[in-house]
Amino acid sequence: MSGFENTAAAPRIWPVGALCRAIADALEARFNPVAVRGEISGFNRASSGHCYFALKDESGQIRCAMFRRAAGLLDFTPRDGELVELRGRLAVYEPRGDLQLVVESMSRAGQGALFEQFLKLKARLEAEGLFDAARKRELPAMPRAIGLVTSLGAAALHDVVTALQRRVPHIPVIVAPASVQGAAAPAELVGALQQLYALVGQGRLAPDVILLVRGGGSMEDLWAFNDERLARTLVQSPVPVVCGVGHETDFTIADFVADLRAPTPTAAAELVAESRAVWLGALALLQDRLQGALEQQLDRQSQRLDLAASRLGRPSGLVTRQRLALAAQGQRLHYAATHALVQRRRELQQAGSAWPQAVQRGLQTQQQRLERAGRHLQLLDPSLVLQRGYAWLSDGQGRTITRVAQTHPGQALQATLADGKVDLTVSPRAEN
Repeated sequence: MSGFENTAAAPRIWPVGALCRAIADALEARFNPVAVRGEISGFNRASSGHCYFALKDESGQIRCAMFRRAAGLLDFTPRDGELVELRGRLAVYEPRGDLQLVVESMSRAGQGALFEQFLKLKARLEAEGLFDAARKRELPAMPRAIGLVTSLGAAALHDVVTALQRRVPHIPVIVAPASVQGAAAPAELVGALQQLYALVGQGRLAPDVILLVRGGGSMEDLWAFNDERLARTLVQSPVPVVCGVGHETDFTIADFVADLRAPTPTAAAELVAESRAVWLGALALLQDRLQGALEQQLDRQSQRLDLAASRLGRPSGLVTRQRLALAAQGQRLHYAATHALVQRRRELQQAGSAWPQAVQRGLQTQQQRLERAGRHLQLLDPSLVLQRGYAWLSDGQGRTITRVAQTHPGQALQATLADGKVDLTVSPRAEN
């Protein structure tokens, strides 16, 4: 053995688990129980009912676990930024070697610094009227384009674009990227919004509504959306803005200033993009209603036209009736002439062949009578009378005018000519 080896000074070699247990025992003997004050950060309640968060101040932080039994005794809902007092015991979570405070009770100790800043800014902007409902605008029913402000690496970008592509794939989306966390985030968010503002009114790619979104996080993670510069820039937007920042329980100054708050980024997308199927259904319903109204209007107008026609009377109908009467008279005359001719032929045949010349004369006489009757019938045809330059006058009720006494100055008359009708107005009568 080497003369330099000092076995008394050699450190003990610990198994990792044993060292963790030894540290836990030392902490429990030295500090427990312990009371500590600080701000809550990253508060999360698991489905098991256990709560996990960090407690911090300006110089340090410690992980905390509050199990379901103790969490069930809380008389308030812890929020990020709140200043609280905790009582519990220090422990080491051996699987990871993490130091943590197992919380047995929690009470409010006043609001934390970040939360206090939030409340002060909120009160000041509210007093200026930036949150007034009167300045909030309705979202466009069918935006021509949608502006989107978020980080290119954020899950919120994927969620929003997926929702928009599913519901309104025909509407273009203009993305203005910006950081959503960190010291540079407020200025980048302001710049991205101003880029979209400059596009408004510039054609098809001019946004009619803007989405400002990011996913959930602690109060520190969302702090950029509590910036006063961002709030005042949102107020200046020429189009409605929907803010979908964090989860449903998260509230930022941007939520209060925006025209509408959405609980999540996906919900923000759904608010500005009504499903195409809904619009097509509404369009079909409107088309059916319009068709029904048009048919009803046409039916009513047709009834009015029929009623007016029955009241006015129709000169063409009168002429038709006269023509039918003349045709019937002509048929009767023709029948009478034919019958007489047959009778004469029979008489002549009975008289014998001695009378051919008399028969011929008789035939000629009857033929002449028949021709005169035909010409007489033609002279009685109203259409031929009209063709000779005459006109049939009627008043507004379809009554025939045959005397001057039936008219008065300024009266509207209608003259039926051989080729159509003309409207006339009676002039003052000339004295005979």
